[in-house]
Amino acid sequence: MVLSTAPITKSSDRPILDERSQKLNNFAQRHIGPNSNEIQQMLEVLGFSSLDALIDQTVPQAIRLNKSLHLPEAQSEYAALAKLKKIAAKNQVCRSYIGTGYYDCITPPVIGRNILENPGWYTAYTPYQPEIAQGRLEALLNFQTMIIDLTGLEIANASLLDEATAAAEAMSLSYGVCKKKANAYFVSRDCHPQTIDVLQTRAKPLGINIIIGDHQTFDFDQPIFGAVLQYPASDGTIYDYRAFIEKAHAEGALVTVAADPLSLTLLTPPGEFGADIAVGSTQRFGIPLGFGGPHAAYFATKEEYKRQVPGRIVGVSKDAQGKPALRLALQTREQHIRREKATSNICTAQVLLAVMASMYAVYHGASGLRAIAENIHNLTVILATGLERLGYKINSKDFFDTLRVELETSKLQAILQACQARNINLRIFDTTAVGISLDETTTTEDLIDLWQIFAATDDLPFTPEELSSPSPHFPLARQTSYLTHPVFNRYHSETELLRYLHKLETKDLSLTTSMIPLGSCTMKLNATAEMIPVTWEEFGKIHPFAPLSQTRGYQILFQQLEAWLAEITGFAGVSLQPNAGSQGEYAGLLVIHQYHESRGEAHRNVCLIPTSAHGTNPASAVMCGMKVVAVACDLDGNIDVSDLKAKAEKHSNELAALMVTYPSTHGVFEEAIQEICAVVHSHGGQVYMDGANMNAQVGICRPGDIGADVCHLNLHKTFCIPHGGGGPGMGPIGVASHLLPFLPGHVMVRSWEESIPSPQSLIPSPQHIGAVAAAPWGSASILVISWMYIVMMGADGLTEATKVAILNANYIAKRLESYYPVLYKGKNDLVAHECILDLRSLKKSASIEIDDIAKRLIDYGFHAPTVSWPVAGTIMVEPTESESKEELDRFCDALISIRQEIAEIESRKVDTQDNVLKNAPHTAESLIAGEWQHPYSREQAAYPAPWNREHKFWPAVGRIDSAFGDRNFVCSCLPMDAYSS
Repeated sequence: MVLSTAPITKSSDRPILDERSQKLNNFAQRHIGPNSNEIQQMLEVLGFSSLDALIDQTVPQAIRLNKSLHLPEAQSEYAALAKLKKIAAKNQVCRSYIGTGYYDCITPPVIGRNILENPGWYTAYTPYQPEIAQGRLEALLNFQTMIIDLTGLEIANASLLDEATAAAEAMSLSYGVCKKKANAYFVSRDCHPQTIDVLQTRAKPLGINIIIGDHQTFDFDQPIFGAVLQYPASDGTIYDYRAFIEKAHAEGALVTVAADPLSLTLLTPPGEFGADIAVGSTQRFGIPLGFGGPHAAYFATKEEYKRQVPGRIVGVSKDAQGKPALRLALQTREQHIRREKATSNICTAQVLLAVMASMYAVYHGASGLRAIAENIHNLTVILATGLERLGYKINSKDFFDTLRVELETSKLQAILQACQARNINLRIFDTTAVGISLDETTTTEDLIDLWQIFAATDDLPFTPEELSSPSPHFPLARQTSYLTHPVFNRYHSETELLRYLHKLETKDLSLTTSMIPLGSCTMKLNATAEMIPVTWEEFGKIHPFAPLSQTRGYQILFQQLEAWLAEITGFAGVSLQPNAGSQGEYAGLLVIHQYHESRGEAHRNVCLIPTSAHGTNPASAVMCGMKVVAVACDLDGNIDVSDLKAKAEKHSNELAALMVTYPSTHGVFEEAIQEICAVVHSHGGQVYMDGANMNAQVGICRPGDIGADVCHLNLHKTFCIPHGGGGPGMGPIGVASHLLPFLPGHVMVRSWEESIPSPQSLIPSPQHIGAVAAAPWGSASILVISWMYIVMMGADGLTEATKVAILNANYIAKRLESYYPVLYKGKNDLVAHECILDLRSLKKSASIEIDDIAKRLIDYGFHAPTVSWPVAGTIMVEPTESESKEELDRFCDALISIRQEIAEIESRKVDTQDNVLKNAPHTAESLIAGEWQHPYSREQAAYPAPWNREHKFWPAVGRIDSAFGDRNFVCSCLPMDAYSS
C-alpha cells in the first residue's frame, strides 16, 4: 500500500495548496486541528494578522529561539513506519530465560486488540471525573481485588510504575509508620538486582542505611525499621520466611515481600505468613516484555495503613440515586493538595497495563491461572530432572519457575556460545552459575533445546516423557481460594469477554468522544501511526536485560530520541530512564543533589518552589530529602521576584534548587524568567524546570537557553504517548553539560560492547545517582510513539503545533472572558497554552460550586477542565493544538450555555438547589425511571445543546458521594447483586 504525499484537505473550504500546506507535511496538517481558514478566523477574533504576530506578543522576545530546530526532515506516516521498521529489524528476538522479574507471556488477542490497541481505552485521562470513568474504575477495582486475593492482604492500590519502585514505596511507608527509632532497612541479597539498585537510590537522600544480607543469618543486632524479601527468591528458591518475619515483628519492624503474583496461585500468599506489605509486577499477566515496560506493579498492605498507601486507590461509594459507584478513594492523599507534607508522588500509576492484567485474570479465572502456573512449574521440574541427569547441580529443590544451575567455570563459555547459536538467553549469575526461568510460552521443545545446550550434543540420553512431572508439591503450598468473585468466573469465552470490555469502554469518556481540555495535562492526538509500532514483536518481545548486541535497534532509537530531545530542550544530554513525569522530577532533583555533593556542598537541601509550580513538585522535593520553601506569586500570577530574592538570600548557604514550571501553571509566560534563573545561580543553586508545559515551548524557546539546568519532559503529554486512563507515561530528563556525570545509571548495564556506541544516558560514571526505575531505559517500548511523532512532524510541524496550541488557548480565553473572567494573563493581555477561568463569584451569586459546573459539562458531552487547581474555585483549560475550531467553539458554547443557566439561578427564576447544575450529571435511568419531579424538563437535562441530539454520551452513574465512600471504605469488588439491584 502506498500513501499519497499530496496535501490532504481537512474541510471543503481548505485551499488545495496554500503557504501553510506547502510548508508542512501531510501528517502535521492532520495532527494540528484547525485548518488555515480556521486559524485565520481565530486570529481575527484576537486581533492578529498572523500566528507569528500572536507569538511575538505572547512569548518574551528575550527567550525566543531565533532559529529552526535541527531535526530530521518530516516524513509521511508510511515513510516513518518503514524507517522505524528497519530500525526494529536490528533487534534480535530471542527466547529469553533471564527471568529476574520479567517473563515472556501471551497477550490474549481479545485483550490486545480491544484494550491495548483501542483508543477508547488508551486515550482516556486519569479518572478525576469518576462519573465518566466507571469503566476503567471497574477494571481497576478488579485489579485491586485480584491483588488482594493473591497476596492475602486487606487492601491494594490501583498500580505503581514497576516492582522496584513499589519496593521503594514500601520502604518509605515502613519508615513513616514504624514506631521504632531506627534508620536501617534490611534488604535480602536474594532480591532482584534492579530492586536493590532502586532501593539504594531512594534511601540515600533520606538518610536510610541499606543493609544487604542473608535473611537466614541476619541476627537483628542492628535496629531496623523494615525489611524486604523476594518470594520466590531471585535465583528461584522458595524460602519459608515465617521465622524471619516473627523476629522482625518482635523488633518492631515491618516486612515487605516482593512476590511474583503468578506463583501465588500455587504458593502460600505473603499475607498468610505474616507480611505487612506485598509488592511485585503483574507483567506476566499478558503484558509484553517491551524491553522493560510499561508494566503495572502492585502494592498491597493492611487496612491500618490505608492512608499511607502510595498512589491511587479505587473505592466503592454511591451516586445521587443510591446506586453503587466507583471513584478514587481517600483523595486527601493527592500530593498536589498535601504539597510539602507529601511522602510520595501520586502520579505513579500504570492504569492501561493494570487494566490489561486484570482482564487477563478475568479471562483465565482462578482455574486458568492455576493451570498456567502448574504447567510452568511442571516444565521446570522436568527441566531440572533432565539437567541433573546430565550431571548438573540445581541450587535448590524448592522452586517455582527458576533454576540456578551450578557449572564448572570452563563450561560457561561453551554453553553461552551454544545459546547464541540457538537464539537463547540465560541469566549469568557468575562464572560458575547460570539461571533459567521458564514462562507461559515455554514448550517441551524448548526443554529439549536447553538440554542439548548443556549436554553439548543433540543426542540426549532421555526423552521429556521419561521425565514427566508429578503434581506440584511445595513446602508452602497454597491452601486458600482466590478469584472467587463472579467477575473472574463469568467471562471465559471470547464472546463474553468482548462484550464485557465493550460495556466498560462505553462507560468512559475518552478522546474518541470529545476534547478533554484539562489544563497542564495536554490531551492531544495520539495518532494511530504512532501507536502501531508498540505492538511490533521486534520491540515487544525483548527482555530488558538482553545482551546489548541483540538490541541494536533499540540503541539506535534511544540515541536518536535523546539527540532530538536535547536539541528541542537545549540541553547537553538526556536520560530516558525515568518512567513517569513524577520519576523525572525525582531523578532531576537527585542529579542536582549529587552535583552539590560532588562539590562538597551536600548541606544544600533547600528547594524553593513558587506557589504557581506544578503540583507534584513539592512531593518530589520531599522524596529527595529536601526542605521545601514556598515562594509567593504576585497578583498577576507571576513569581514575586522580590520574595524570591529574599528567600534565596535567606537560604543562600543551603539553597539547592528552584523548581519552576514554565510557562507557569497559571498559564503565562513570565517575563522575568531569566532574571529568576540568574538569582538562583548567584546563590549557588540549580534551576529545575518542570517540563509539564513544554507543549508551549517546542520550537519557540528552550529551557536550556532560558537558564534551566535540568528539565523533565512528559512524553505522555507533549510528545504524544497517550495517558491510558492514568498511565503509562515517560519522564526523561535533560541536563546541562556540568550535570552529565550524574545522570541515572543501572546495575544491570555493567559493560558495553565495542561495536555499539554508548547512549549518553548510561555511560558508566562513579558519580551517577543510581537507578530510578527497574529497567535501564524505563518503559522503552512506548518510546516508539514519541519517535514517530517527532519524525512525522519535523521541526516546522512541531513549531507550528506549539503556535496553534497557544492560539487555541487564547481563542478560548477570548471567547469566554466576558462570561468567566480569565484569572491570569501575560504582559500583553494574552495567555500561554492554557488559561484559568475564575468561577469563584458564582458561589455567592448563585450558590454554584465548581463541581456543579464540572458535572454539568458532562451533560453537554465534555470532560471538565482541571478543577480548583492551582487556584480553588477556578477551572484550568488547555485545548491543545489537535482540536479543531469547531470543537473549540462547541466547548465554548457549552460553557456559555451553562453561564446562562447560572444566570437564571442568579435571577431566582430557578431554584438554587433543584436545578440542572446541582443535579448534574443526568443519567438515562434518572430521566426515564420514576416520576419526574424537577422544575426543569427532561429535555433540558439530557439535551442542553444541539449536538447532544446527534450523539449523546451518557454517564453511567449520577453524581458520586465521595465522602460516603471514604467513611465506608471498600476497595475490592462488591457482590454482583450490588450492581444489579
